[in-house]
Amino acid sequence: MVKHYIIWKMNEELTGEEKTQAKLKIKEALEGLVGKIDGLEKMNILTDCFEASAGDIMMDSEFTTKEALEAYQVNPLHVDVATNVVRPNVEIRLSFDFEV
Repeated sequence: MVKHYIIWKMNEELTGEEKTQAKLKIKEALEGLVGKIDGLEKMNILTDCFEASAGDIMMDSEFTTKEALEAYQVNPLHVDVATNVVRPNVEIRLSFDFEV
């Protein structure tokens, strides 16, 4: 199994309500990919964090293999979500991948 974590910092120009709505859209869109992309076993988007957190939203996902993660990253369904839902709303992205 491969774990894929991402932490995003939302765009600073978003107001409080815009940030909240963007987080919900990102959560819904990414979690909706489970069952649609081979090898994607789990997708959990965390949107409520302590104020002292360095990021605003975190993705905790699991893939069957490293190859499944690599295929996910170029899958048209994921690319669409990343391009049209995630990237317009975030300014910083950090990732961490490892095998369990």
